[in-house]
This record gives sequence, C-alpha cells and structure tokens, in this order.
Amino acid sequence: MTQFNGMPDNPGDPDNTDPEATSADRAEEAAAEAADAQSAAGAEAQADAEADAAEEAVLDPTLEADVDEALADVEGDVDPEAAGEPNLEAQLAERTEDLQRLNAEYTNYRRRTERERQGVIDNTKAQVIAQLLPILDDLELARQHGDLEDGPLKSMADKLDNVLQGQKLAAFGEEGDAFDPEIHEAVQDLSSGDEKVLGTVLRRGYRVGDRLVRNAMVIIADPSDSSASTDEADGGADSHGSEQS
Repeated sequence: MTQFNGMPDNPGDPDNTDPEATSADRAEEAAAEAADAQSAAGAEAQADAEADAAEEAVLDPTLEADVDEALADVEGDVDPEAAGEPNLEAQLAERTEDLQRLNAEYTNYRRRTERERQGVIDNTKAQVIAQLLPILDDLELARQHGDLEDGPLKSMADKLDNVLQGQKLAAFGEEGDAFDPEIHEAVQDLSSGDEKVLGTVLRRGYRVGDRLVRNAMVIIADPSDSSASTDEADGGADSHGSEQS
C-alpha cells in the first residue's frame, strides 16, 4: 500500500499551481507589455519627427530668399509718403496751382480775343468812314459857301453828321493849332521860327476814337502870322455882316 506524501501527482497542472504565484507572473507580463507598447509609440513619434525634418530639408533652399526678394519689391513699390497727409496736402496745393494757372491763361486768352475782336471792328469801321470822308469834304466846302444854311442838302448833311458822330468820328485841324507831324500833313512851310502852328487848313483830319483815319493837310506858319490871318478873317466876316445889315 502506497503512502500519500502530500504532493500532487502532476505538479505542472494549472489546477495544482499556486494562485498567488500565477497572479504575480501575470502582472509582470502586463507591465512588460505596457513598456513595450510605450517604447513602440515613442519610436513611432520619433520616426514621424525625423520624417518631417527630412521633408523640410528636401524643400528648395532658395524659396525663402525668393520670398524675401518679392516682399522687398512690394515694399519698394509702395511710397511711404503716398498715403501720408503731408503728401495729400502737397498734391492739393499742386492741383490748386494748376487750376489757378489755367484760369489765368483763360482770362488772358479771353482779354486778348476781345481786344482782337474790337480791333477788327474799329478797323472795319474806320475803313467805311474813310470812304465817306470825300463827301464830308464836299459838304464842308458847301457850308463855307453858305449852301447848307437851309434846304434838303442841309438836312442831309445834319443827319450824316449825327450818324458819324455816333460812331465817334471827330474832326481836328484848326488854324492856330500847334503843328504835329504825326497827325498833320504839311504841304508848305512858311514859318521862320522854331515854333510852328497851322496857318491854313486845306483839308481837315479825322479820328474814330483813338484811331487816326486821315491826316489834316495844312500850311505851316508862325504863331503871329496865324493870329493875324485869323483876325483878318474875323474882321472881314464882321464887315461883310455889317454891310448886309
């Protein structure tokens, strides 16, 4: 008969193992598995970081230089004073000066055009009146001979005088006036001194405003001779009037 010694027949059977010893082994295995997993995760993260670094290293090294150059060009095109208030004031002052200069040029052009237009009008008027001067000469002779005292000729002469006076026609050249070569045409000089006057007016001169239409045709004399001739003419006219009365 076999004696029982307290030992199981199969010590390696899981049912015959120590439960405490089995739990410790399992805990150690779990900790080892966790450590292995953590190590694998760290290795994977390091691999990703190394891959990113390698990708950045693969980029074109001149890209950053190109970007900097492009930014420099943009900054160079932008005038820092263009958007500033002082530059706006300068532009406003420049535009104002341009407008003032343009206004002055237009004003000068308008004045010059008006002077030229008025000059054309005065010139045309003077040319027309110059063609009527022979008629005025004939009427003056008729007046000196007493033919314009009455009648239709006197009426026509008065109307013509009124029209021409309305056009600013003025006669000049009276005996005793100082001789002016600019407006007097001398056909004979009977003077002996330095002072010269009109002794005889052969044809009266005319102006239209400030424009000379025709010179006066005269004979030059001394002031004393002119006064004597004028007095003689006045005395003859008075005696002729006394005889008629």
